[in-house]
Amino acid sequence: MNIINLERSRLAAYVRTQITQFFPTGEDPELGLIDVHLDEALGRLERCIAQVRMWTPGQFDVLHSSQYCIFLYYLSNTIWRRERARSVCSKLFLLNKMLNAIDCFYEIELPEVFFIGHSVGIVLAKATYGNHLVLYQNSTVGKNHGEAPVLEDGVILYPNTAIIGGCRVRSRSVIAQGVSVISRDTEAGRIAYQGAGGGLVFKAPGHDILSDFFRDV
Repeated sequence: MNIINLERSRLAAYVRTQITQFFPTGEDPELGLIDVHLDEALGRLERCIAQVRMWTPGQFDVLHSSQYCIFLYYLSNTIWRRERARSVCSKLFLLNKMLNAIDCFYEIELPEVFFIGHSVGIVLAKATYGNHLVLYQNSTVGKNHGEAPVLEDGVILYPNTAIIGGCRVRSRSVIAQGVSVISRDTEAGRIAYQGAGGGLVFKAPGHDILSDFFRDV
């Protein structure tokens, strides 16, 4: 994969330098795991970028905030999967939070392909996330009384939306701007709007919105 604005050989050192600048906790041998697992994380990122319609396949720009946000998630999650190294994973999580204002813990299993429009204010709980997920600013996925949502494939969360509690967000559901889905299911392939009295109203979209974001869906 072609890395823009930074040589591939310097990427691991670049991330380590950011961590040590923000979190000067002293020597941390776990930082070496960034080098060990960088290629796997970049491979996951490359598969994701290749499917996002507005991005150039095979090209990662470290100064593109959404791409770098996704990269830091994949890096932290890859290291957690392989090593259970809490110190470096926590620092990568916090780095992502500081740079991109996203709360996305390294233990969360996000899908192989997802898109972040603007990361600011996104909060993601440990829920079930289907492939081809779309997230915009101030979107929230959270638990309620210990119950977590299930998001099926192709869910779109527009700005200022929330999915909370034991609900199933069906395949290709679109949550319209400002809408909250709390402890209830959605209808597959429909746009969820806020109705009178806080209920939800479901309408068919005028076209396949998901294909605006991804190739091959």
